[in-house]
Amino acid sequence: MAVTMTDAAMKRIQSVRKRRQTPDAVLRVGVRGGGCSGLEYFLDLVPEPQPKDKVFRFKTDDGEEIVLAVDRKSYLFINGSELDFKKGMMHSGFEFHNPLASRSCSCGDSFTM
Repeated sequence: MAVTMTDAAMKRIQSVRKRRQTPDAVLRVGVRGGGCSGLEYFLDLVPEPQPKDKVFRFKTDDGEEIVLAVDRKSYLFINGSELDFKKGMMHSGFEFHNPLASRSCSCGDSFTM
């Protein structure tokens, strides 16, 4: 399996990289202990993946490459997940659709397995 990304998520990453003037930055995602459900997701833009990261490459509609890196331990928790970006009146942000999560909190930032 793999980690996938929606067009909306890729567009948002493009926007953030452009605003920060880091066009080649890699999106590093992972999981750590915390949050109201026990585990929480984190995202960060970094210059390059770590040597042991799982790396996924995506192409946007305009041909720009988006690189997503996941550390090996986090990959065990988010394998098969889809990263999306939702924009609404009450909440805007990245969301993980994780088939391995047995329960998620209402904010979508943490989960339980």
